[in-house]
Amino acid sequence: MSPFSSATSRSFKIFFFVFNFSLLAHATVPSSKTFKYINQGDFGEYSVEYSADYRVLSLYTFPFQLCFYNTTANAYTLGLRLGHHRSESLMRWVWDANRGKPVHENATLSFGRDGNLILADFDGTIAWQTGTANKGVVGLDLLQNGNLVLYDKRGKFIWQSFDHPTDTLLVGQSLRSNGPNRLVSRASNMDGSLGAYSFVMEQRFWALYYKVKNSPKPLLYYKSDEFGNGQGSLANLNFYCKPEYEQAYAFEVGFTYDMNNSSSSGTYILTRPKYNSTYSMLRLESDGNLKIYTYNENVDWGAWEVTFKLFDRDSNREISECKLPQRCGSLGVCDDNQCVACPRPQGLLGWSKSCAPPALPPCKRGAKVDYYKVVGVEHFLNGYSEGEGPMKLVDCRNKCNNDCGCLGFFYKEESSKCLLAPVLGTLVEVSSPSHVGYIKMSK
Repeated sequence: MSPFSSATSRSFKIFFFVFNFSLLAHATVPSSKTFKYINQGDFGEYSVEYSADYRVLSLYTFPFQLCFYNTTANAYTLGLRLGHHRSESLMRWVWDANRGKPVHENATLSFGRDGNLILADFDGTIAWQTGTANKGVVGLDLLQNGNLVLYDKRGKFIWQSFDHPTDTLLVGQSLRSNGPNRLVSRASNMDGSLGAYSFVMEQRFWALYYKVKNSPKPLLYYKSDEFGNGQGSLANLNFYCKPEYEQAYAFEVGFTYDMNNSSSSGTYILTRPKYNSTYSMLRLESDGNLKIYTYNENVDWGAWEVTFKLFDRDSNREISECKLPQRCGSLGVCDDNQCVACPRPQGLLGWSKSCAPPALPPCKRGAKVDYYKVVGVEHFLNGYSEGEGPMKLVDCRNKCNNDCGCLGFFYKEESSKCLLAPVLGTLVEVSSPSHVGYIKMSK
Protein backbone atom coordinates (compact mmCIF):
# COMPACT_ATOMS: atom_id res chain seq x y z
CA MET A 1 0.00 0.00 0.00
CA SER A 2 1.33 3.44 -0.92
CA PRO A 3 1.94 6.14 1.73
CA PHE A 4 -0.86 8.13 0.07
CA SER A 5 -3.34 5.24 0.46
CA SER A 6 -2.27 4.70 4.09
CA ALA A 7 -2.75 8.40 4.93
CA THR A 8 -6.14 8.39 3.21
CA SER A 9 -7.23 5.36 5.24
CA ARG A 10 -6.15 7.00 8.51
CA SER A 11 -7.95 10.22 7.58
CA PHE A 12 -11.11 8.30 6.77
CA LYS A 13 -11.00 6.47 10.13
CA ILE A 14 -10.52 9.76 11.98
CA PHE A 15 -13.37 11.34 10.03
CA PHE A 16 -15.63 8.32 10.69
CA PHE A 17 -14.87 8.43 14.45
CA VAL A 18 -15.47 12.20 14.67
CA PHE A 19 -18.65 11.87 12.57
CA ASN A 20 -20.06 9.13 14.82
CA PHE A 21 -19.07 11.00 17.98
CA SER A 22 -20.81 14.07 16.60
CA LEU A 23 -23.97 12.06 15.94
CA LEU A 24 -23.95 10.73 19.52
CA ALA A 25 -23.28 14.15 20.96
CA HIS A 26 -26.25 15.61 19.10
CA ALA A 27 -28.64 12.71 19.84
CA THR A 28 -30.64 14.09 22.73
CA VAL A 29 -33.86 13.28 24.53
CA PRO A 30 -36.83 15.32 23.26
CA SER A 31 -38.13 17.75 25.86
CA SER A 32 -41.48 15.95 25.85
CA LYS A 33 -39.81 12.78 27.17
CA THR A 34 -37.82 14.37 29.98
CA PHE A 35 -39.18 14.39 33.53
CA LYS A 36 -38.47 15.16 37.16
CA TYR A 37 -40.30 13.45 40.02
CA ILE A 38 -40.06 14.68 43.62
CA ASN A 39 -40.42 12.27 46.53
CA GLN A 40 -43.24 14.00 48.36
CA GLY A 41 -47.00 13.76 48.87
CA ASP A 42 -49.44 11.10 50.04
CA PHE A 43 -48.59 7.41 50.37
CA GLY A 44 -50.33 4.66 48.45
CA GLU A 45 -53.11 2.78 50.19
CA TYR A 46 -52.74 -0.76 48.85
CA SER A 47 -50.83 -3.68 50.35
CA VAL A 48 -47.15 -4.07 49.42
CA GLU A 49 -44.34 -6.27 50.65
CA TYR A 50 -42.45 -5.56 53.86
CA SER A 51 -45.32 -3.32 55.09
CA ALA A 52 -43.64 -0.48 53.20
CA ASP A 53 -44.92 3.03 52.70
CA TYR A 54 -44.71 4.03 49.05
CA ARG A 55 -45.38 6.74 46.50
CA VAL A 56 -46.12 5.72 42.91
CA LEU A 57 -44.56 7.38 39.88
CA SER A 58 -46.24 7.59 36.50
CA LEU A 59 -43.72 5.15 34.99
CA TYR A 60 -46.12 2.24 34.65
CA THR A 61 -46.71 -0.76 32.36
CA PHE A 62 -49.14 -3.38 33.63
CA PRO A 63 -48.43 -4.96 36.07
CA PHE A 64 -45.17 -3.08 36.83
CA GLN A 65 -44.81 0.38 38.38
CA LEU A 66 -41.87 2.44 39.60
CA CYS A 67 -42.19 3.78 43.14
CA PHE A 68 -40.37 5.41 46.02
CA TYR A 69 -40.79 3.14 49.05
CA ASN A 70 -39.47 2.81 52.57
CA THR A 71 -39.51 0.28 55.39
CA THR A 72 -37.86 2.63 57.89
CA ALA A 73 -38.81 6.27 58.35
CA ASN A 74 -37.37 8.72 55.80
CA ALA A 75 -35.11 6.17 54.11
CA TYR A 76 -36.42 5.62 50.57
CA THR A 77 -35.52 3.18 47.82
CA LEU A 78 -36.43 3.66 44.17
CA GLY A 79 -37.97 0.30 43.34
CA LEU A 80 -40.04 -1.56 40.77
CA ARG A 81 -43.30 -3.11 41.97
CA LEU A 82 -45.10 -6.11 40.45
CA GLY A 83 -48.83 -6.52 41.00
CA HIS A 84 -52.05 -4.58 40.62
CA HIS A 85 -54.60 -3.36 43.15
CA ARG A 86 -57.50 -4.84 41.18
CA SER A 87 -56.42 -8.35 42.26
CA GLU A 88 -56.57 -7.31 45.94
CA SER A 89 -53.28 -9.15 46.46
CA LEU A 90 -49.93 -8.15 47.86
CA MET A 91 -47.71 -6.24 45.44
CA ARG A 92 -44.05 -7.32 45.45
CA TRP A 93 -40.75 -5.46 44.95
CA VAL A 94 -38.70 -6.97 42.10
CA TRP A 95 -35.88 -4.48 41.55
CA ASP A 96 -34.14 -1.69 43.49
CA ALA A 97 -32.04 1.11 42.00
CA ASN A 98 -30.26 2.55 45.06
CA ARG A 99 -30.06 -0.58 47.15
CA GLY A 100 -28.44 0.09 50.52
CA LYS A 101 -28.10 3.82 49.73
CA PRO A 102 -31.46 5.30 50.75
CA VAL A 103 -32.61 8.82 49.93
CA HIS A 104 -34.97 11.04 51.90
CA GLU A 105 -38.08 13.18 51.55
CA ASN A 106 -37.86 15.57 48.58
CA ALA A 107 -35.32 13.43 46.76
CA THR A 108 -35.67 13.67 42.96
CA LEU A 109 -35.64 11.27 40.03
CA SER A 110 -34.84 13.13 36.81
CA PHE A 111 -34.35 12.21 33.17
CA GLY A 112 -32.74 15.05 31.23
CA ARG A 113 -31.94 15.96 27.63
CA ASP A 114 -28.50 14.35 27.95
CA GLY A 115 -30.08 10.89 28.48
CA ASN A 116 -28.93 10.30 32.06
CA LEU A 117 -31.39 8.97 34.64
CA ILE A 118 -30.40 10.39 38.03
CA LEU A 119 -31.64 9.82 41.57
CA ALA A 120 -30.50 12.69 43.78
CA ASP A 121 -31.15 13.26 47.48
CA PHE A 122 -32.85 16.39 48.80
CA ASP A 123 -29.48 18.18 49.05
CA GLY A 124 -28.48 17.36 45.47
CA THR A 125 -26.17 14.47 46.35
CA ILE A 126 -26.35 11.82 43.63
CA ALA A 127 -27.39 8.51 45.17
CA TRP A 128 -27.66 6.54 41.91
CA GLN A 129 -27.50 7.11 38.15
CA THR A 130 -27.42 5.13 34.93
CA GLY A 131 -24.25 6.84 33.70
CA THR A 132 -25.69 7.34 30.21
CA ALA A 133 -25.12 11.07 29.72
CA ASN A 134 -24.29 11.96 26.07
CA LYS A 135 -24.31 8.33 24.93
CA GLY A 136 -27.02 8.66 22.33
CA VAL A 137 -30.04 8.00 24.54
CA VAL A 138 -33.26 9.39 23.09
CA GLY A 139 -35.89 7.80 25.34
CA LEU A 140 -36.86 5.67 28.34
CA ASP A 141 -39.41 2.86 28.54
CA LEU A 142 -40.74 0.33 31.04
CA LEU A 143 -41.30 -2.84 29.04
CA GLN A 144 -44.04 -5.42 29.57
CA ASN A 145 -41.55 -7.87 31.07
CA GLY A 146 -40.50 -5.37 33.78
CA ASN A 147 -37.26 -4.27 32.11
CA LEU A 148 -36.61 -0.53 32.51
CA VAL A 149 -34.60 0.55 29.45
CA LEU A 150 -32.88 3.62 28.00
CA TYR A 151 -32.59 3.35 24.22
CA ASP A 152 -30.98 5.17 21.28
CA LYS A 153 -32.61 6.24 17.99
CA ARG A 154 -32.10 2.76 16.52
CA GLY A 155 -33.92 1.17 19.48
CA LYS A 156 -30.73 -0.33 20.92
CA PHE A 157 -30.66 -0.54 24.72
CA ILE A 158 -27.90 1.70 26.08
CA TRP A 159 -28.84 0.74 29.65
CA GLN A 160 -31.35 -1.74 31.11
CA SER A 161 -32.37 -2.72 34.63
CA PHE A 162 -32.12 -6.40 33.59
CA ASP A 163 -28.33 -5.91 33.65
CA HIS A 164 -28.48 -4.89 37.33
CA PRO A 165 -30.41 -7.55 39.28
CA THR A 166 -30.75 -7.32 43.04
CA ASP A 167 -32.34 -10.33 44.77
CA THR A 168 -34.76 -11.22 41.96
CA LEU A 169 -34.83 -12.44 38.35
CA LEU A 170 -37.85 -11.77 36.15
CA VAL A 171 -38.74 -13.94 33.15
CA GLY A 172 -36.25 -13.21 30.37
CA GLN A 173 -33.59 -11.91 32.74
CA SER A 174 -30.16 -13.55 32.81
CA LEU A 175 -26.99 -14.03 34.78
CA ARG A 176 -23.85 -14.00 32.63
CA SER A 177 -20.19 -14.83 32.98
CA ASN A 178 -19.26 -11.47 31.41
CA GLY A 179 -21.90 -9.47 33.30
CA PRO A 180 -23.99 -9.78 36.44
CA ASN A 181 -23.41 -13.31 37.76
CA ARG A 182 -25.20 -13.23 41.12
CA LEU A 183 -28.19 -12.25 43.21
CA VAL A 184 -27.76 -10.98 46.77
CA SER A 185 -30.51 -11.34 49.35
CA ARG A 186 -32.19 -8.54 51.23
CA ALA A 187 -31.21 -8.11 54.90
CA SER A 188 -33.55 -9.88 57.30
CA ASN A 189 -34.62 -6.59 58.91
CA MET A 190 -35.98 -5.52 55.48
CA ASP A 191 -34.31 -2.10 55.64
CA GLY A 192 -33.21 -2.41 52.00
CA SER A 193 -29.56 -3.20 52.74
CA LEU A 194 -27.61 -6.20 51.47
CA GLY A 195 -28.22 -9.53 53.18
CA ALA A 196 -25.93 -12.44 53.99
CA TYR A 197 -26.88 -14.79 51.14
CA SER A 198 -25.87 -14.93 47.49
CA PHE A 199 -26.97 -16.96 44.46
CA VAL A 200 -23.94 -17.30 42.17
CA MET A 201 -23.46 -18.65 38.65
CA GLU A 202 -20.02 -20.26 38.58
CA GLN A 203 -18.16 -22.84 36.48
CA ARG A 204 -20.71 -25.57 35.66
CA PHE A 205 -23.02 -24.94 38.61
CA TRP A 206 -25.14 -22.39 40.34
CA ALA A 207 -24.57 -22.25 44.06
CA LEU A 208 -25.80 -20.62 47.26
CA TYR A 209 -23.44 -18.99 49.76
CA TYR A 210 -23.73 -17.59 53.28
CA LYS A 211 -21.46 -14.71 54.34
CA VAL A 212 -20.37 -14.61 58.00
CA LYS A 213 -17.93 -12.37 59.84
CA ASN A 214 -15.69 -15.21 61.08
CA SER A 215 -14.87 -16.52 57.61
CA PRO A 216 -12.88 -14.75 54.86
CA LYS A 217 -14.88 -16.65 52.24
CA PRO A 218 -18.66 -17.15 51.99
CA LEU A 219 -19.83 -20.59 53.10
CA LEU A 220 -21.32 -22.96 50.50
CA TYR A 221 -24.64 -24.46 51.60
CA TYR A 222 -26.10 -25.59 48.26
CA LYS A 223 -24.75 -26.52 44.82
CA SER A 224 -26.85 -27.48 41.78
CA ASP A 225 -26.37 -30.42 39.49
CA GLU A 226 -23.67 -29.97 36.87
CA PHE A 227 -24.63 -28.16 33.67
CA GLY A 228 -23.37 -29.06 30.23
CA ASN A 229 -21.37 -32.00 28.96
CA GLY A 230 -18.43 -31.65 31.33
CA GLN A 231 -16.65 -29.13 29.11
CA GLY A 232 -16.49 -25.37 29.34
CA SER A 233 -18.25 -23.25 31.94
CA LEU A 234 -21.59 -21.49 32.22
CA ALA A 235 -21.78 -18.48 29.92
CA ASN A 236 -25.43 -17.60 30.36
CA LEU A 237 -28.18 -18.64 32.77
CA ASN A 238 -31.54 -17.29 31.66
CA PHE A 239 -34.74 -17.45 33.74
CA TYR A 240 -37.42 -18.57 31.28
CA CYS A 241 -41.09 -19.50 31.06
CA LYS A 242 -42.84 -21.18 28.14
CA PRO A 243 -45.84 -23.43 27.47
CA GLU A 244 -44.91 -27.08 27.91
CA TYR A 245 -45.27 -29.04 24.65
CA GLU A 246 -47.04 -25.97 23.27
CA GLN A 247 -50.04 -26.61 25.52
CA ALA A 248 -51.90 -23.72 27.18
CA TYR A 249 -52.65 -25.58 30.41
CA ALA A 250 -49.08 -26.32 31.55
CA PHE A 251 -45.97 -24.15 31.66
CA GLU A 252 -42.28 -24.78 32.27
CA VAL A 253 -40.37 -22.36 34.48
CA GLY A 254 -36.65 -22.67 35.00
CA PHE A 255 -33.28 -21.91 33.41
CA THR A 256 -31.97 -22.13 29.88
CA TYR A 257 -28.19 -22.13 29.65
CA ASP A 258 -25.23 -21.89 27.29
CA MET A 259 -21.65 -23.00 27.94
CA ASN A 260 -18.41 -21.15 27.17
CA ASN A 261 -15.94 -23.00 24.91
CA SER A 262 -18.56 -25.62 24.15
CA SER A 263 -21.58 -26.17 21.94
CA SER A 264 -23.50 -27.42 24.94
CA SER A 265 -26.79 -25.73 25.86
CA GLY A 266 -29.99 -26.89 27.46
CA THR A 267 -32.90 -26.44 29.83
CA TYR A 268 -33.14 -26.89 33.59
CA ILE A 269 -36.79 -27.08 34.69
CA LEU A 270 -37.54 -25.91 38.23
CA THR A 271 -41.33 -26.12 38.25
CA ARG A 272 -44.42 -26.66 36.09
CA PRO A 273 -47.29 -24.34 37.04
CA LYS A 274 -50.66 -25.23 35.51
CA TYR A 275 -51.46 -21.81 34.07
CA ASN A 276 -49.77 -18.94 32.24
CA SER A 277 -46.70 -18.18 34.35
CA THR A 278 -45.22 -15.29 32.37
CA TYR A 279 -45.27 -13.08 35.46
CA SER A 280 -43.01 -15.31 37.52
CA MET A 281 -40.08 -14.13 39.59
CA LEU A 282 -37.20 -16.08 41.08
CA ARG A 283 -36.04 -14.60 44.37
CA LEU A 284 -33.25 -15.30 46.84
CA GLU A 285 -35.03 -14.78 50.16
CA SER A 286 -33.60 -13.09 53.24
CA ASP A 287 -33.40 -16.51 54.96
CA GLY A 288 -31.32 -18.00 52.12
CA ASN A 289 -34.12 -20.00 50.48
CA LEU A 290 -34.72 -19.79 46.74
CA LYS A 291 -38.36 -19.39 45.66
CA ILE A 292 -40.41 -18.76 42.54
CA TYR A 293 -43.51 -16.60 42.91
CA THR A 294 -46.05 -16.60 40.08
CA TYR A 295 -48.60 -13.83 39.55
CA ASN A 296 -51.90 -14.68 37.88
CA GLU A 297 -53.31 -11.43 36.50
CA ASN A 298 -56.64 -13.09 35.66
CA VAL A 299 -57.90 -13.61 39.21
CA ASP A 300 -59.52 -11.08 41.52
CA TRP A 301 -58.04 -12.38 44.77
CA GLY A 302 -55.02 -14.44 45.76
CA ALA A 303 -53.10 -13.64 42.60
CA TRP A 304 -49.74 -14.85 43.96
CA GLU A 305 -48.69 -18.47 44.34
CA VAL A 306 -45.36 -19.89 45.50
CA THR A 307 -44.73 -22.31 42.65
CA PHE A 308 -41.24 -23.45 43.73
CA LYS A 309 -39.18 -23.64 46.92
CA LEU A 310 -35.68 -25.09 46.87
CA PHE A 311 -35.70 -25.94 50.60
CA ASP A 312 -39.22 -27.29 50.98
CA ARG A 313 -40.93 -28.86 53.98
CA ASP A 314 -43.79 -30.16 51.83
CA SER A 315 -41.74 -32.24 49.41
CA ASN A 316 -40.03 -35.60 49.69
CA ARG A 317 -36.73 -34.25 48.45
CA GLU A 318 -33.62 -34.38 50.60
CA ILE A 319 -33.34 -30.58 50.51
CA SER A 320 -35.24 -29.87 53.71
CA GLU A 321 -35.49 -26.56 55.54
CA CYS A 322 -33.01 -27.98 58.07
CA LYS A 323 -30.28 -27.28 55.51
CA LEU A 324 -30.94 -23.52 55.70
CA PRO A 325 -28.10 -21.97 57.73
CA GLN A 326 -30.35 -19.94 60.02
CA ARG A 327 -33.48 -22.09 60.06
CA CYS A 328 -32.95 -22.37 63.83
CA GLY A 329 -31.46 -18.92 64.35
CA SER A 330 -27.94 -18.64 65.74
CA LEU A 331 -28.13 -22.13 67.29
CA GLY A 332 -30.55 -25.05 67.30
CA VAL A 333 -30.99 -28.70 66.40
CA CYS A 334 -33.31 -29.27 63.43
CA ASP A 335 -35.20 -32.42 62.45
CA ASP A 336 -38.06 -32.90 59.98
CA ASN A 337 -37.98 -29.17 59.12
CA GLN A 338 -38.53 -28.23 62.78
CA CYS A 339 -36.23 -26.75 65.43
CA VAL A 340 -36.44 -29.47 68.08
CA ALA A 341 -33.74 -28.70 70.65
CA CYS A 342 -31.35 -26.11 72.05
CA PRO A 343 -27.96 -27.78 72.71
CA ARG A 344 -26.57 -26.59 76.03
CA PRO A 345 -23.85 -27.90 78.38
CA GLN A 346 -26.67 -29.40 80.49
CA GLY A 347 -28.00 -31.34 77.47
CA LEU A 348 -30.67 -30.85 74.81
CA LEU A 349 -33.22 -28.33 76.08
CA GLY A 350 -36.37 -27.02 74.44
CA TRP A 351 -35.62 -24.72 71.52
CA SER A 352 -36.70 -21.07 71.38
CA LYS A 353 -35.48 -18.02 69.49
CA SER A 354 -33.32 -17.12 72.50
CA CYS A 355 -31.14 -20.21 71.94
CA ALA A 356 -27.64 -18.90 71.20
CA PRO A 357 -23.98 -19.98 71.30
CA PRO A 358 -22.18 -19.47 74.62
CA ALA A 359 -20.37 -16.17 75.22
CA LEU A 360 -16.64 -16.62 74.67
CA PRO A 361 -13.68 -14.83 76.28
CA PRO A 362 -11.64 -12.38 74.17
CA CYS A 363 -9.58 -14.35 71.71
CA LYS A 364 -5.95 -14.10 72.77
CA ARG A 365 -3.04 -16.39 73.52
CA GLY A 366 -3.71 -18.45 76.61
CA ALA A 367 -7.47 -17.80 76.68
CA LYS A 368 -9.17 -20.72 78.41
CA VAL A 369 -11.91 -22.43 76.43
CA ASP A 370 -13.69 -25.74 76.68
CA TYR A 371 -16.30 -27.64 74.68
CA TYR A 372 -19.55 -29.47 75.26
CA LYS A 373 -20.59 -32.41 73.14
CA VAL A 374 -23.74 -32.84 71.01
CA VAL A 375 -24.30 -36.39 69.73
CA GLY A 376 -25.97 -37.29 66.42
CA VAL A 377 -25.72 -33.96 64.58
CA GLU A 378 -24.06 -32.49 61.52
CA HIS A 379 -23.36 -28.88 60.63
CA PHE A 380 -25.27 -27.41 57.66
CA LEU A 381 -21.91 -27.20 55.86
CA ASN A 382 -21.48 -30.99 56.02
CA GLY A 383 -23.66 -31.39 52.94
CA TYR A 384 -20.76 -30.17 50.77
CA SER A 385 -17.74 -30.56 53.04
CA GLU A 386 -16.73 -33.30 55.45
CA GLY A 387 -13.81 -31.17 56.57
CA GLU A 388 -10.13 -32.05 56.85
CA GLY A 389 -8.56 -35.34 57.75
CA PRO A 390 -8.37 -38.00 58.68
CA MET A 391 -7.06 -36.63 61.98
CA LYS A 392 -7.35 -37.46 65.66
CA LEU A 393 -10.07 -35.86 67.76
CA VAL A 394 -7.51 -34.06 69.92
CA ASP A 395 -5.87 -32.54 66.83
CA CYS A 396 -9.25 -31.33 65.56
CA ARG A 397 -9.91 -29.76 68.95
CA ASN A 398 -6.52 -28.03 68.94
CA LYS A 399 -7.18 -26.58 65.50
CA CYS A 400 -10.36 -24.99 66.83
CA ASN A 401 -8.54 -23.80 69.97
CA ASN A 402 -6.03 -21.95 67.82
CA ASP A 403 -8.60 -20.39 65.49
CA CYS A 404 -10.28 -17.25 66.82
CA GLY A 405 -13.01 -17.62 64.20
CA CYS A 406 -13.91 -21.19 65.22
CA LEU A 407 -17.08 -21.46 67.31
CA GLY A 408 -17.06 -25.24 67.38
CA PHE A 409 -16.09 -28.31 65.40
CA PHE A 410 -17.86 -31.34 63.96
CA TYR A 411 -16.25 -34.75 63.91
CA LYS A 412 -17.16 -37.97 62.11
CA GLU A 413 -15.66 -40.76 64.18
CA GLU A 414 -15.79 -43.44 61.45
CA SER A 415 -13.81 -41.33 58.95
CA SER A 416 -11.92 -39.10 61.44
CA LYS A 417 -12.92 -36.03 59.41
CA CYS A 418 -12.81 -32.65 61.15
CA LEU A 419 -14.95 -29.64 60.17
CA LEU A 420 -14.30 -26.30 61.87
CA ALA A 421 -17.38 -24.08 62.10
CA PRO A 422 -17.01 -20.26 61.88
CA VAL A 423 -20.75 -20.05 62.65
CA LEU A 424 -23.09 -22.52 64.35
CA GLY A 425 -26.66 -21.85 63.26
CA THR A 426 -28.64 -24.95 62.32
CA LEU A 427 -27.37 -28.36 63.42
CA VAL A 428 -29.04 -31.15 61.47
CA GLU A 429 -30.08 -34.20 63.48
CA VAL A 430 -28.80 -37.48 62.00
CA SER A 431 -29.26 -41.13 62.98
CA SER A 432 -25.55 -41.88 63.42
CA PRO A 433 -24.24 -41.33 66.99
CA SER A 434 -20.70 -41.25 65.59
CA HIS A 435 -21.39 -37.82 64.05
CA VAL A 436 -20.78 -35.40 66.90
CA GLY A 437 -20.48 -31.67 67.44
CA TYR A 438 -18.33 -29.84 69.98
CA ILE A 439 -19.44 -26.31 70.84
CA LYS A 440 -16.82 -23.91 72.18
CA MET A 441 -17.49 -22.22 75.52
CA SER A 442 -15.59 -20.34 78.19
CA LYS A 443 -13.74 -22.65 80.57
